[in-house]
Amino acid sequence: MHFAILVEDISGKTMLDILVPKILGPDTPNTFEVHSYKGIGHIPKGMSPTTDAAKRILLDQLPRLLAGYGKTFARYGASYSASVIVVCDLDDRNLRAFRRELTDLLDKVHPAPDTAFCLAIEEGEAWLLGDIPAIKKTFPRAKEAVLDGYENDSICGTWEVLADAVYPGGAKALKDQGYRVAGAEKSRWAREIGPHMDIDNNRSPSFRDFMSALKPVSS
Repeated sequence: MHFAILVEDISGKTMLDILVPKILGPDTPNTFEVHSYKGIGHIPKGMSPTTDAAKRILLDQLPRLLAGYGKTFARYGASYSASVIVVCDLDDRNLRAFRRELTDLLDKVHPAPDTAFCLAIEEGEAWLLGDIPAIKKTFPRAKEAVLDGYENDSICGTWEVLADAVYPGGAKALKDQGYRVAGAEKSRWAREIGPHMDIDNNRSPSFRDFMSALKPVSS
């Protein structure tokens, strides 16, 4: 089986390029490709994107993307299966309402590709924070009080929690340097923490949901 995994930013791709092979296992016949976008945006009210495709805004382009995958996968035939996995942050959205928006969109796509929607709650850094031992191994001087006070998949300003634990001066110092520096730092966290992560003992419920989208065909 082939997985086309769509993520909203480069740090998400960095993380999943490391973690998906761990989930699928070394001897898997399955393949995958992670495609990163430049922000999450919003699902358009109609099926037509409201921004230029070159801007690569994930949700705005999602109707077009799913329609394209649906047509492509339909040509593969029964001998080759494929699936789309859309990974994005919940942020401050209502979980139930956001899932309904996504599934309503998929219902309008014909033919629709096999699709799973995996939401990082609250943000992608929740999946890193699901493995505190991996963070401590990567950053031996990480602030344990901050890490120990974190509740998995809580709505708390997740990336700021990780920044407060591992970045000199914490989230405030990182924010003061601007979003480009913050984005680069998030990618560094994913790149350096990811190899140490024990996927089977990750405590993030939303990460386990993502694993379940891959696990049934990985064994």
